[in-house]
Amino acid sequence: MSDLVKLRKYVSTVEETFHDGGPRLDRPVTKAVVGGVIANPYAGRHVADIQPMMKALEPLAVDLTERMMKILGARGSELEAYGKGVIVGIAGELEHAALWHQPSGFGIRHAMGGAKSIVPSTVKVAAAGARIDIPLHHVTASYVRSHFDSIEFCVPDGPRPDELVFIVAAAIGGRPHARVGGLSVAEIKLGDGQR
Repeated sequence: MSDLVKLRKYVSTVEETFHDGGPRLDRPVTKAVVGGVIANPYAGRHVADIQPMMKALEPLAVDLTERMMKILGARGSELEAYGKGVIVGIAGELEHAALWHQPSGFGIRHAMGGAKSIVPSTVKVAAAGARIDIPLHHVTASYVRSHFDSIEFCVPDGPRPDELVFIVAAAIGGRPHARVGGLSVAEIKLGDGQR
């Protein structure tokens, strides 16, 4: 990785849901989230040009996605939903979270072998131990209602004030007992990431 990306640790969480009050599922819904805690080279000062870090973050995005797929025991083509997020330590700026938008989209799609849907995102500036909900959407079409979901993530000792936590998440399966209508996976026809 680049000199701009100084990794302290990885943190991951996996969930396997066998039912959610209804009948037991034939296949559990499995969700995973992985975060990389890195030093924020811009913490504590205003830097006008932060864009060089965007390219430097692409290998981290690929790495986090590959780790997530390994946790799920899945190839990219088996992932049904995905999302991303950032927690910026309190010596940083919200704009530092925006550094993740382009590299994470590139890295996630590269590691998966391609996907069309927007990768939903959430970001915040917070102290160590802050919890964040990472949104999930279907990887092929943004409007597949059964896959609107999230997974909670936390680094107990991070981000420290001068750190950033970059996060990717994915799921195999939608909500356990989805039944509110809308576009279904079987009805996806167009390849534009929308309907």
